[in-house]
Amino acid sequence: MSDAELRTVLADRLAAVRARIAAACARAGREPDVTLVAVTKTVSARVAGLLPELGVTDLGENRPQELWRKAEALKHLPIRWHLIGHLQRNKVERTLPLVRMIHSIDSLRLARAVAEEGTRCGRHPETLLQVNASREQQKHGFAADELPALRDELARLPLNVVGLMGMAAYADDPELARPTFIELRRYRDRLQREWNPAGFRIAQLSMGMSGDFEVAVEEGSTLVRVGTALFAGLEAE
Repeated sequence: MSDAELRTVLADRLAAVRARIAAACARAGREPDVTLVAVTKTVSARVAGLLPELGVTDLGENRPQELWRKAEALKHLPIRWHLIGHLQRNKVERTLPLVRMIHSIDSLRLARAVAEEGTRCGRHPETLLQVNASREQQKHGFAADELPALRDELARLPLNVVGLMGMAAYADDPELARPTFIELRRYRDRLQREWNPAGFRIAQLSMGMSGDFEVAVEEGSTLVRVGTALFAGLEAE
């Protein structure tokens, strides 16, 4: 597929996803203030590199190594990279200078490592605390009842915490994700109230993927992580 053909396909899919986001915002009676993070893990740097000219500059990767590779290949473009998958502490040093936001701070040990490296390199990207809202053993993240007790310790770290991230359990019916998203939003609201005196501004909420992002938006998501709805069938690595 030529670049021109790819642009046409991507433009059509982006328009459809944006329309669905706008419609979900309208149903919820909220402003269309949702950031679309295009998750490029299944496509080549060539495909990912076409997105900025189509108005999408927030790109996400699950694996740090893949983010490093694409960030290098596309360093001439105005891309804001998001790491949305698990980050091992031994990959923090190389990842931190490349990202606008880390969605997956899933332990106190990782929070400390990111804060320490941020101080060393003089860069503190926005970070989200990952909550295992679906309570699935195979997923990373803090338990919901774990975070309140960590407020003061996190507040002492030079860590730019701006919100929460979570995932619902996979289901064919997106409505089944709604209770998880409602719980996560209410938890975010609670932390906003309780953590504000400690200097936190827990405003962002990263939830919703291709199969359930409309429900997530209806329940207050401010960042949606969309891959399949944009890139299914397109050029892979």
